[in-house]
Amino acid sequence: MASSIWEHFSVVSDPRLDRTKLHKLEDILAITICAVICTCDTWNEIEDFGEAHKDWFETFLELPNGIPSHDTFGRVLAALNPEDFERCFQAWVTDLAGSSEGKLIAIDGKALRRSVDRASGKAAVYLVSAWVQENHAVFGQVAVDDKSNEITAIPKLLEMLQLKNATVTIDAIGCQKDIAQKIIDRKGHYVLAVKGNQGTLHDDVKAFLDDAVQRDFKGLPHDLFEQTEKGHGRIETRRTWCTDKIGWLTDRHHWAGLCSVAVMDCQRKIGDQSSVERRYFISSLPARTAQRIAMAVRKHWRVENELHWSLDVCFNEDQSRARIKNAAENLSRVRRIALTLLRQDTSDTASLRRKRLRASWDQNYLLKVLRI
Repeated sequence: MASSIWEHFSVVSDPRLDRTKLHKLEDILAITICAVICTCDTWNEIEDFGEAHKDWFETFLELPNGIPSHDTFGRVLAALNPEDFERCFQAWVTDLAGSSEGKLIAIDGKALRRSVDRASGKAAVYLVSAWVQENHAVFGQVAVDDKSNEITAIPKLLEMLQLKNATVTIDAIGCQKDIAQKIIDRKGHYVLAVKGNQGTLHDDVKAFLDDAVQRDFKGLPHDLFEQTEKGHGRIETRRTWCTDKIGWLTDRHHWAGLCSVAVMDCQRKIGDQSSVERRYFISSLPARTAQRIAMAVRKHWRVENELHWSLDVCFNEDQSRARIKNAAENLSRVRRIALTLLRQDTSDTASLRRKRLRASWDQNYLLKVLRI
């Protein structure tokens, strides 16, 4: 195992005093990662997994004092520096899944609902993640400060990513001038949703594009992409218009790299019922990119299904009661390690839940998931 995942995480700084160390940090992390892959969701379950597989772990871990207790797992993960852990995580995921350069990067946030600690006045931990659907991997994760929001966390996350020729998609909360500037400075592109939080920008973009759609964009250079999907008893048709004729807009609103605006109409039919939703976007992508913008918007929501939904349903993340210090954030990072490893395994087309169960039963399959 020396040439695998442990190489990256063996350099995580140990927060403990030397005189208090009964167990090696790399042993604790190795058991935790394996246990979380194999359906364990709590410190007690991680300890039980370690005891049940002690003979196997002894073949590649030192375990000078046996399997750590559940209290030890909890205390060490709570004390671990999350930024240090994140740096090791990013080095590992880049080695495993490749660079985020030139990819579509969806940035979105998620609360760890049970991490709230009312007794100490601590709010629930809120994490912002960068999901690259093409690689089926999280390429970065940052916790939002207690008295802040995603707007301050997103620039920190962007600093960690390789953005050259990549396209970053963010929901309306990330539609901020500083964030757009950061993406452009790092040689990336952006597609940002525009809603009411950018009042005058939203009003101007909406009025312009609503009028253009009503006139079918006559006399206005534009690009149009239309796509229809059928399934689960519904028919959904999405039409996306994009135009770079926005000199009037750039005179009024100074956004780094702003090249085009887009509008998407989503018509959904379920039986006799029909509904239409209209959404607006600004982008640094040039003209004739309606299809590219439409695909970016559509794929942005994969972060909900392939990351957030999977963590809640398959890993019970919203039920986790880890609350002390950095425990919630670091255990969440371990879940993302496990999720990434399971999604990278293409030898088995089973669901994530079945893969976790199989790994818990079959040590050879667990080794395959660990890519050893």
